[in-house]
Amino acid sequence: MEKDLREIIKAVKFYIALEKESGEREIRVDRKRIAVASEDPVYSLEYLRNKVSACKKCDLHRTRKNTVFGAGDMEARLMFVGEAPGEDEDMQGLPFVGRAGQLLTKIIQAMGLKREDVYIANILKCRPPNNRAPLPEEILACESNIKYQIEIIKPRVICTLGKFASQTLLRSETPISMLRGRFIDYNGIKVMPTYHPAYLLRNPEEKKHVWEDMKKIMAELK
Repeated sequence: MEKDLREIIKAVKFYIALEKESGEREIRVDRKRIAVASEDPVYSLEYLRNKVSACKKCDLHRTRKNTVFGAGDMEARLMFVGEAPGEDEDMQGLPFVGRAGQLLTKIIQAMGLKREDVYIANILKCRPPNNRAPLPEEILACESNIKYQIEIIKPRVICTLGKFASQTLLRSETPISMLRGRFIDYNGIKVMPTYHPAYLLRNPEEKKHVWEDMKKIMAELK
């Protein structure tokens, strides 16, 4: 009973926070929706997805074709977090489907998994023009979404891909070359920072270091 009450209270806080961030002045809590969401991560993620699809908190909404929310197993033990969608992702509304995404798929398969076994998302849900690096104000406007996704999915391990994802989630300014290779705690979840697949396409000699990181993740998941 006590556990059920805690879950319902947590779900209520989740929806109130989302409504506030969306700029709602009058917040209405649907008790039936809250009750369902406290037991169903699929429902909570869909609610968050709808909020993201209508988001206009930064100027990226003016140039996006689609928001890129995330995809995969909603109860995954392993979650990958990148920095932002690229052109292919913007066109399809799916994360990591371009050349970098194809490499990520190969990495996941080498781990003995399928994309359907993990969850993949980005810090930003909209593509920056010309695939430029995310701006601080864009990250600030969007980062709560990835935090909510993590809270709903509750992965055992998160693999952050590249500088922006790693530094944003871990609140660190340490270079990715120094962050990678070791687990760092994030609210009780083990985070393994590593290089972004796009970086590996430009620097294939670094693939060996990423594979070292993946082996540590595999050992942890066992």
